[in-house]
Amino acid sequence: MLGLNRRDTTLLIIVVILTLFAPFILNPFPANSALAQFNAGYPDLMQRFVIFGIFAIGFNILFGLTGYLSFGHAAFLGVGSYSAVWMMKLLTMNVIPAIILSVIVAGLFSLLIGFISLRRSGIYFSILTLAFAQMSFNLAYSVLTPITNGETGLQITLSDPRILDGADAARYPNLFGAQMNEATTLFFGPWSFTFSVGYYLSAFIMVLAFYLSIRIFRSPFGMMLRAVKSNQQRMNYTGLNTRPYTLAAFVISGMYAGLAGGLLAAMDPLAGAERMQWTASGEVVLMTILGGAGTLIGPVLGAGFIKYFENIFAKINDNVLHGWFAFMPDGAEDLLVALVHPFVGKGWHLTLGLLFMLVVIFLPGGLVEGGQRIGRIFRRRDANAGPVEADAAEQRKPAAE
Repeated sequence: MLGLNRRDTTLLIIVVILTLFAPFILNPFPANSALAQFNAGYPDLMQRFVIFGIFAIGFNILFGLTGYLSFGHAAFLGVGSYSAVWMMKLLTMNVIPAIILSVIVAGLFSLLIGFISLRRSGIYFSILTLAFAQMSFNLAYSVLTPITNGETGLQITLSDPRILDGADAARYPNLFGAQMNEATTLFFGPWSFTFSVGYYLSAFIMVLAFYLSIRIFRSPFGMMLRAVKSNQQRMNYTGLNTRPYTLAAFVISGMYAGLAGGLLAAMDPLAGAERMQWTASGEVVLMTILGGAGTLIGPVLGAGFIKYFENIFAKINDNVLHGWFAFMPDGAEDLLVALVHPFVGKGWHLTLGLLFMLVVIFLPGGLVEGGQRIGRIFRRRDANAGPVEADAAEQRKPAAE
């Protein structure tokens, strides 16, 4: 199906089902219950899940296949956002041209940076990409203020020309008239589920990006990238020039990052230099490693995991904690609140750091390895049950005869 084998087709179908029914899956608790704090089925957060999933999928093509660790991919995310906002300011608020331009500009920018950075490998390559990203951040923050609007950020205004839209055009990013913030909410008893145009556009693009990554992983090009990761020096000894392959992987990865940046601007028409900071580059590294570098679905899982913690656990404050432990005596309630307080709210990074340490120590292959281990446990149980069932069948056979 679609050029995929049975296993990859099954994985693609699973991703399609998860993205299609995400508003239901991510809202398991009634809206008025105490556990509604952990619901994640609202449009803004779901859009971040899939957009940063695209970002991580692209990064995984470079890091997971070639082993080249880039600390500068946030530069392409920021360039994609700036390009998309400029397209919406100058030509049209339709998000399709903005997204296309963000991919093209990010691809050209990554070609320039990759051509220079890939002259080195290992830690030197990582430092070079970090240096380029920080230079891009500082340029966007100061020197290129006429283009980026500096620390205020680039955003659309009523005075923008928008040549292709005309006087009666929509003032918010749209898809052929359907605004990205348009949403419909369905109520089923105490549950509520919200479906937005912006989320399903982002989800559709993520599915296409995921499908493309599968084709890259299974192609001869992907095999060459794995060979580079395995032993690049041996490949060079055979006379094979590996730089075109690594540069192509770098550019493809940068285009994925630009696509994610364009989608961020399409959902919220604002582009700021903070998207180009080194912390954003480090975040996509965490997403990929946490989910499982070199796997297909791992980066998507890692992106969803980190964005969930960032948006859900960061909102838990002392008032919420007191509400959770109100059934306990006052002394015990205050003690539990004091113990949990450092791990939520502004301290959510501490919880994320501890979980990341546990995953790296006990699950080097990330969340995907955890799922594989659970699957092996169930398969082992089935295999052990097989001989017992066979013996029982043999014992029943004489009686039946």
